Amino acid sequence: MSDETWYDIFLEKLYNKFPKRVDLAHALMDILFIEREAVYRRLRGDVAFTVSEVIKIASEWNISLDEIAHCATNNVSFTMKSINYVDPSKEEMIEIVKRIRRIEHFENSPDAECMEICNKLPRSLTAGFSSLYRFDIFRWAYQYGNMDERPLFSQITFSEQFFKELTHYSKVIKQVANMSYIWDYMLFDYFVRDIQYFHSILLINDEEKKQIKNDLLTLLDYLFEVANKGSFPETNKKVNIYISKINIDTNYSYFYSEELRMCRIYVFEKYDLFSYNTEMLNNFRNWMQLKKRTSIQISEVDEKSRIEFFMKQRQLIETL
Repeated sequence: MSDETWYDIFLEKLYNKFPKRVDLAHALMDILFIEREAVYRRLRGDVAFTVSEVIKIASEWNISLDEIAHCATNNVSFTMKSINYVDPSKEEMIEIVKRIRRIEHFENSPDAECMEICNKLPRSLTAGFSSLYRFDIFRWAYQYGNMDERPLFSQITFSEQFFKELTHYSKVIKQVANMSYIWDYMLFDYFVRDIQYFHSILLINDEEKKQIKNDLLTLLDYLFEVANKGSFPETNKKVNIYISKINIDTNYSYFYSEELRMCRIYVFEKYDLFSYNTEMLNNFRNWMQLKKRTSIQISEVDEKSRIEFFMKQRQLIETL
């Protein structure tokens, strides 16, 4: 692939973000901190964007340089950014904030969609409940943290900034125009069993277990309301909930809109593998939609199955 072809494709990606040249110019001025005329020289091709400028733009706007220059290798690149959610550094907090700000674009996209296939309660649901999200981080810290230490649930705390962003994320995700979930039929069983185990080895005390239980019941009541309405009550955005009749091995998701197209695989309890490759995203999206074949929709339709499912989960949680 020649430099000229690479550059043309890169410019095309920029114009896909901002079709109007004046809007693109203003956005680039904000990112690169250069004058208007310097931006226009680059857009005209009189001067090329520097390597550092290209990387900065690609990072800020989720433009896959691998996809642009894949050179017919048929390889698909996934990115994993390691973030310490127990004690995130300043740089990691910047990355967390950046991820949430990207999702904010969905608010103005009437055709945006997101789908999550889950065998664990996803962050999009636990983010609004601090004890449930803390439990996710605690579980990771126990399994993959320092082998010489046994963290207590009480030791998992969030900074004020992290908690603020977490709360914001729980609101932002509800702005997606069309949200779909496919849950493993053992989703709540797994969560309850984990709580019981950590309580049995004294890493979670009675009061903390009660707090987690109460949040879990509150979440269940909220999800029952969502399933009945077929939408988030706060925003009236569409929500489809399915229960898979076969086991799901991990959490998968995709985001799809004009502003952001991304697929994600949840690995090692805490990390995400991302890909912005168009072909991979389309395949991922089609595959995830096919999972509905082995699932039953309980939102809006099939009232009997919906009531039976939520009653069973409530009985399970009450055993805590």
